[in-house]
Amino acid sequence: MIARQEALELLEQWVENEGLRNHMKCVEAAVRSYARRFGEDEERWGLAGLLHDLDWEKHPEEHPLRAVAELRARGCDEDVLHAILAHRSEFTGVTPETLLDRTLLACDEITGLVTASALVRPSGIDDLEAKSVKKKMKDKAFAAGVDREEVRRGAELLGVELTEHIQNVIEAMRSIGTELGLTGAQVHRG
Repeated sequence: MIARQEALELLEQWVENEGLRNHMKCVEAAVRSYARRFGEDEERWGLAGLLHDLDWEKHPEEHPLRAVAELRARGCDEDVLHAILAHRSEFTGVTPETLLDRTLLACDEITGLVTASALVRPSGIDDLEAKSVKKKMKDKAFAAGVDREEVRRGAELLGVELTEHIQNVIEAMRSIGTELGLTGAQVHRG
């Protein structure tokens, strides 16, 4: 298995965009949170979240095939690779079958909506609640790149009610809010 430090080094080498790096860290935090909840291997699951978009910036037309090839060559676990492939099933043809597959898919899109919601609040992510994110979700112009149907589908795939899922992701992201620059003190510095 790839160690988290090696995964972070890969992130530095492959991803220049800080926003994309932060997205990947958000997904990692959310997937890790669900791993704890489900009694799964947090380190292995966290890798799937952290590395799922590794090649998006440099090879969007081949995403995630380039990343999976690199990770396979480095000895990454096949279940992690399967989850990464399944998060783009429409392109790869790999359907989300395992709990890890479904969790990664469920946590991917929602993190963008949570991030955008935190950025427009005076207190950032510090006291963000699911009801605020759900309200923003109804506004199609807000965080327009977030696929709302994919957010709903993810919660359904996990078997978790949407509000609960959103709150779970918020809390996971809040745990690394300072690293993401999403706390109230950071969002509205002046």
